[in-house]
Amino acid sequence: MNETQKPTRPRQNSQQFRRLGIPVAALLAFSSAASAQHWTPLPTFPGSGAGTALLEPDGNVMVQEITGPGGTGTGNWYQLAPSNTGDYQAGVWSMLPSTSGFGYGPQFFGSAVLTNGQMVFEGGEYNFGSNDDTTMGFDFRPIVLTWSSIPPPSGWTKIGDAPTVVLPNGTFMMGSCCSKQEALLDLSALTWTTTGSGKADSNSEEGWTLLPNGKVLTVDTQNGTESELFNPSTGTWSLAGNLPVPLTNNCGMAIVPEMGPAVLRPDGTVFAVGANSNTAIYNSSTGVWTKGPTFPSEPSGPIGVADGPAALLPDGNVLVMASNIAPCFQSPAYFFEFNGTSLTAAPSPPNAANEASYSGRMLELPNGHILLADGTKNLYAYVPKGSAESSWAPHITSFPATISEGVYYTIEGTQLNGLSQGAAYGDDAQMATNFPLLRIMSGGLTYYLPTKNYSTMGVATGSKVVSFEFSLPFFVEPGAATLEVVTNGIASNAVTVTVN
Repeated sequence: MNETQKPTRPRQNSQQFRRLGIPVAALLAFSSAASAQHWTPLPTFPGSGAGTALLEPDGNVMVQEITGPGGTGTGNWYQLAPSNTGDYQAGVWSMLPSTSGFGYGPQFFGSAVLTNGQMVFEGGEYNFGSNDDTTMGFDFRPIVLTWSSIPPPSGWTKIGDAPTVVLPNGTFMMGSCCSKQEALLDLSALTWTTTGSGKADSNSEEGWTLLPNGKVLTVDTQNGTESELFNPSTGTWSLAGNLPVPLTNNCGMAIVPEMGPAVLRPDGTVFAVGANSNTAIYNSSTGVWTKGPTFPSEPSGPIGVADGPAALLPDGNVLVMASNIAPCFQSPAYFFEFNGTSLTAAPSPPNAANEASYSGRMLELPNGHILLADGTKNLYAYVPKGSAESSWAPHITSFPATISEGVYYTIEGTQLNGLSQGAAYGDDAQMATNFPLLRIMSGGLTYYLPTKNYSTMGVATGSKVVSFEFSLPFFVEPGAATLEVVTNGIASNAVTVTVN
């Protein structure tokens, strides 16, 4: 069934130095005890409603504007820059160049940060509210704030809400929403190469999870309880075993079955969440699936994640947003943490009673908090209780002793790309953060320095020495400073440099 046959989901009623002077609303006094996980408000979104959020390589957060919860895209984009102490709660919003003039304003789309520090946005579903699975694509350069068009792969008539992933070698891979078509992007030449032979079923409603061995895992939505692995070395898919329980759900509609997110955890297991009440766990070392915990039935009925977000917390737990599945796409929303064995109820943000899982997007912030956007103007950050194990942290092994403006420098180390892509949603949205940020503390202030040219985009790279480049903006105070690499909210060892 074509993706365009799926009905529009019901909608609920309910920079550091680049600033436009938009006032930040007073922060609400909404928190629990400091020792417990809780939600804290972020500055009020200046647009009509906040959709998919992505982390830029300079630590700023780029957020899509939509018309409201479950609403359509507008083509407008905003940026949240942390304060000069690195605080997102005291951050400042500014408006970015719009894509509305290009005719591009989808509700759902594929996206990624590339190795050169640019960001790519591909395809889209419900473009400005239409039933158009658009083939448009763009790359965005955060430093110079420019958009450039990317032509679609030859012969493709649809991209839509496409699954995407950046492979360990840095190549961007994309699948068509509504077929078995997949392609690799050469950004310098703006050309595509066909890949992905042997796919057992269509990409429709499927998400892709990057594994420590460099392969990509997906749960089939139309092939029973089967799963598949993509091998970048051969460009082929192979079956990865039957799941112990079904995870897909067509919600009693004539649509392609929905799926929930799938998140890689530090122990190498993937927590795959069903659009029914089931979950499953994939062991990437043994290739074996086991049954995960079942979502409890709530007063509103059975719950699951028929489209919705999840995010890896610094302590290895997975935060997930669920809602009704009988019927699907209905409020209220419920939040849980998965600890590797069981699901435990987590606090809910203030908007939970009026939202469904599909309207949520999560993003891992450098401070270890999880940003939640739900289509309203109110953004919240989940403050987790636990902390990361020391062995999970990035580690700097080589760095410049002195740094100056206008020069690119190299940082080397281990596990600089983290142990996971971080947050997930599935085919409708991707917001991976498996790339290194560089945090500098100088003169009592904290900044994130622009990074690029990552030697790998692999996850859980272990003792392998990897690298990236960074440059120094003009506003950093001269003198002694401290550098840390931060990936997926986990900071490395601190090193001392001199800023000229």
